[in-house]
Amino acid sequence: MILQRLFRVAGWILLAGILIYLIALGVLCIRESGIPKDPAGMMYDAIVVLGAQVTPEGIPSLQLQSRLDAARQAWNLHPVPVVLCGAQGKNEPDTEAAVMKAYLTASGIPEAQIRMDTESFNTRQNLNNAGKLLSDLQPGSVILLVTSDYHAPRATAMARDAGWNVRALGSPCKPEYWLKNHLRETLAWFKYWGMKYFSLPLDP
Repeated sequence: MILQRLFRVAGWILLAGILIYLIALGVLCIRESGIPKDPAGMMYDAIVVLGAQVTPEGIPSLQLQSRLDAARQAWNLHPVPVVLCGAQGKNEPDTEAAVMKAYLTASGIPEAQIRMDTESFNTRQNLNNAGKLLSDLQPGSVILLVTSDYHAPRATAMARDAGWNVRALGSPCKPEYWLKNHLRETLAWFKYWGMKYFSLPLDP
């Protein structure tokens, strides 16, 4: 009898967890729908591009290339300083920032306009280091944060937590990766909420 009650309680807890997760996924999709994918008409004083995986051959992954193409489009409209964020991860032959710089300079952005953060391994570190690299901007300057569309809502929330006057530009992810990226990003939101509201030490 007691065992049956325990199984019943465990089942309800599991069901509640799944429901909460699905609600969070829905909230993410709603927030993502409000992220611009075209920089036309936007005004900004600097561009920050968050890193993503670099292939073992030393070229941007499709996801990273999509972010860089969005950043290049934004820079073409307003040639402002560009901060590239990303350290060297496992199986990456160079830092993400260095590979990103090579890609953007090859596409016509002057090297003098690019600043690199080669030490950050997650979004929070990206934003902290990028903020230091843009310390010469006037207070209240608008920073355009470029990242994948599904990642943009959380990255924007974290940037605002850090005091940024931020706008987001979302680059599209490939449809075949939509489910994987959104399921993982939903989990990242729980981590973000845990750190923000409960001060949980969840960063590596």
